[in-house]
Amino acid sequence: MRIRKFHKKTGPRRHFLRILAGNLILKGKIETTEARAKAVRPLVERCISIGKRQTIAALRLLMSRLSYKAANKVYYELAVRYKERHGGYLRIQKTAKSRKRDGAMVVIVEFV
Repeated sequence: MRIRKFHKKTGPRRHFLRILAGNLILKGKIETTEARAKAVRPLVERCISIGKRQTIAALRLLMSRLSYKAANKVYYELAVRYKERHGGYLRIQKTAKSRKRDGAMVVIVEFV
């Protein structure tokens, strides 16, 4: 699997993806580029799988990876909603739009 770097070093890239994942979790649906969507999908899906364990250790692990509000939403709402589902919590829908300045394809990322 190829790691998308977004022209950033490791620390800023992790921070960027953490913020993007938190926004997706809190809002439920975001519009972003295809590359960003493909990079954030495994991060968010892994967090939901961690939340499904419903242990204190899982909640603490989520809080170390996400913001406080996003971790609580994953643990108390999303993990309960996807309890019976085995992966595939996100949908990436391509749109006909492209970003004006660089022509990057814009997609919509949302929960299934």
